[in-house]
Amino acid sequence: MKRIILGTAGHIDHGKTSLVKAATGINTDRLKEEQKRGITIELGFAHVTLPSGQILSVVDVPGHEKFVKNMVAGSTGIDIVAMVIAADEGVMPQTREHMEICSLLGIQKGLVALTKTDLADPEWMELVVEDIRAFARGTFLEDAPVVPVSSVKQEGIGDFLKALDDLCADIRPRSSAGPFRLPVDRVFTMKGFGAVVTGTLISGQVRVGDPVTLYPSGVNSKVRGIQARNRSVESAEAGMRTAVNFQGLKKSAINRGETLSSPGALVNSHMVDVALEYLSANRKPLKNRALVRFHAGTREVMGRVILLDREELAPGEKTAAQLRLESPVALVKDDRFVIRSYSPARTVGGGSVLNPAASKHKRFKPGLTQSIEALSQKEPGEIAAHHAEMSGNSGVSFDELKVMTNLTEKPLSKILSGLMSENVLALSDREKRVYVHAKTLESLENKIRRHLSRYHEQNPLKPGPAREELKTRFPGAHGKLVHMAVNRLEKRGELVSEEETVRLSEHQILLGTDQKALRKDILSAYDTSGLTPPYFKDLCEKLEVDRAMAADVLMLLIDEGLIVKIKEDLYFHHEPFDRFKEKLIDFLSSREEISTPEIKELAGVSRKYLIPLIEYLDSKNVTIRVGDTRRLRNPPKTS
Repeated sequence: MKRIILGTAGHIDHGKTSLVKAATGINTDRLKEEQKRGITIELGFAHVTLPSGQILSVVDVPGHEKFVKNMVAGSTGIDIVAMVIAADEGVMPQTREHMEICSLLGIQKGLVALTKTDLADPEWMELVVEDIRAFARGTFLEDAPVVPVSSVKQEGIGDFLKALDDLCADIRPRSSAGPFRLPVDRVFTMKGFGAVVTGTLISGQVRVGDPVTLYPSGVNSKVRGIQARNRSVESAEAGMRTAVNFQGLKKSAINRGETLSSPGALVNSHMVDVALEYLSANRKPLKNRALVRFHAGTREVMGRVILLDREELAPGEKTAAQLRLESPVALVKDDRFVIRSYSPARTVGGGSVLNPAASKHKRFKPGLTQSIEALSQKEPGEIAAHHAEMSGNSGVSFDELKVMTNLTEKPLSKILSGLMSENVLALSDREKRVYVHAKTLESLENKIRRHLSRYHEQNPLKPGPAREELKTRFPGAHGKLVHMAVNRLEKRGELVSEEETVRLSEHQILLGTDQKALRKDILSAYDTSGLTPPYFKDLCEKLEVDRAMAADVLMLLIDEGLIVKIKEDLYFHHEPFDRFKEKLIDFLSSREEISTPEIKELAGVSRKYLIPLIEYLDSKNVTIRVGDTRRLRNPPKTS
């Protein structure tokens, strides 16, 4: 059986609640104030079995202009609307505003219930019907049936239910695919059960025992119980009016306007890219940065409309825009929304969400609005590629892509795997599941090549910069992304990594005549001095050479493995150093430990050279200090 929800709409006191009671037997005015005043303030809920056996859930919304925000909240997830118009009054202001809201929220099916027929004569009713037809022209109710009813006399109720039955036959069954989402329209406490929320389950499904999260607050809990149509059930699916009871959660921790969903399914955002329609009934243009009330799902937040390619939007015009909100929302692509003016509060426009987790845009950027508008027509794979490209070096996370495409884990993973195999996307951070576009990587690779080319030009005697240093040279690109780009260049043979440095593969160190002579002098000086070498600054003074040039030549000798850097300013020729290291290892291979005086005797040097030598061997994990002695860190195993 299809899961279908009917919503009422219409002006205050046109008989919406009375009609629901006559059709379902349920009085949806649950508040004492509502019953006392005879108007609906909060949302009311009921259900009815139609002649075909189809069960219809009913949401009764308030008609008073002060409670339009509750009407918008109640219209979330509605499949069919019953536009209620009293025969004795006809089309009224809230009739028009409710019609605008229904259209903006994407409702496509409905009928007109012409109520209070007992208060109007036939001739007057004919005029009212003509007025209704004119009012509905160009809307989704243009060809809808107009059903006369009298709730007081119970006349026309059967025709009303039959008309609803006919509409239900054309409703496509809702899919339970997509993320589980339930915008909360009511929160209360039930004795013996604790906190309970109600709402229309607009996508996915939920089961008893499921872990859940409230967005945007981030409160986590577990489903203790579920009710639908006044009975307990083990699970609920999209299209059902649902009550959910939580384990160990107080009412104070939950707010109306939040969305109940699965952990990690949604992303909070203060910025949303939208396709915006500014109603033709507006008398003034919408200015850039206009303060508005943003309604989506059951949530209302204040925000500003950012017009990206103009200073104002004329009545009846449509455009891509960005909404920058004072409080976060958790939406998915294609969610519908309504905006109302700040004061007086009046519906002025609405539309659909194109990017629920947008970044701040620079206005008047060429092609920006066209790029955003194109999202409405793109397939999920194209959308994922678009957002990855637009996010540049920062990349886009898997969780963000879920709400940007409105896909769940498995189908999105399959699409992303395909895009990676086609070399459209790359996974730049496996732990955080961040994806970048191939164009971003190509751009970064070009920057790395240019940077290394400049480096080699400025430092001809150096092999290249340290890999770690390279990670800091590209603002906006995190270290893992730079590492990935370097590895890709290395695999293609364009880069060479040598120990801690990186260079272009074609880079060669070519010494001039003076540098060759200096290389020979430095190497000779360290070779002849054995384990008592001069400090580098003293050597430069002795050779009467520029220290910077000598340092470049020295680094070259270190890279070639001919000189060993023990510490700053102290260097050894590799041959005497290697002979000392071998003697020490041989000594410790036959004896478990060696004292500092014994090492001094073995090396034949003063403490000035001895201490740096043995501390260097400690740092390289050759030896380890134990008290006042040294041992091999990894001694040979004895049989």
